[in-house]
Amino acid sequence: MEIATLGGGCFWCTEAVFKRLKGVTSVISGYSGGTMDNPSYDKVSMGTTEHAESIQIEFDPSVISYHKILEVFWATHDPTTLNRQGADEGTQYRSVIFYHSAKQKEIALKSKQPSFMTQIVPFKKFYKAEEYHQNYYEKNKSYPYCQIVINPKIQKLLEEFKKDVKDDFAKI
Repeated sequence: MEIATLGGGCFWCTEAVFKRLKGVTSVISGYSGGTMDNPSYDKVSMGTTEHAESIQIEFDPSVISYHKILEVFWATHDPTTLNRQGADEGTQYRSVIFYHSAKQKEIALKSKQPSFMTQIVPFKKFYKAEEYHQNYYEKNKSYPYCQIVINPKIQKLLEEFKKDVKDDFAKI
C-alpha cells in the first residue's frame, strides 16, 4: 500500500471523489501543512493555522498508480486559482500536494502544468478531522452543498475516469 496526501479545496469534495476509485482502500479527511498541533475545524476555518483541508488516501499501486491519482486530482478541482475553490476561499482551501517520497515529488512536478498554482511540498503530519467530516457526502447527499458542489465533481469523475471507478460507485 502507498499513501497520498492532497489538498484540493473542501475535503468533503475530494474525499467523495477519491473513495470511488478502484485501488483506493481508504480516504480520510483532515488537515495538513500547518503549524498547529491537533487543529480543529473551527481553528483551520479561521485561516490562522496554515493547515489546508486535505485528504489522506491509502491505495494499492498495483491497481492504481500515483500518476493516475494525480490525473484525477488535477481534473476534479481548479488548480489554477490561488487559495480558492469555488466559493470556498482562504489558505485552508489551497491546492497542494504533500509528497511522501522522492518518487512522488518527481511525478507531481512532472504532472504539474505551468498555469497551476498548486504547491508541491514534503509531507510532515496529517491530523484526522472530526468524525462528522468523515464520509460527509455519503451521509448528506441531499444537502444543497453536496448537490451543487460535490455532485458535479463526481459526475466529471464518472465521465472522464469511468474505467477507474469502483463498480458500486458507477453512478451518483
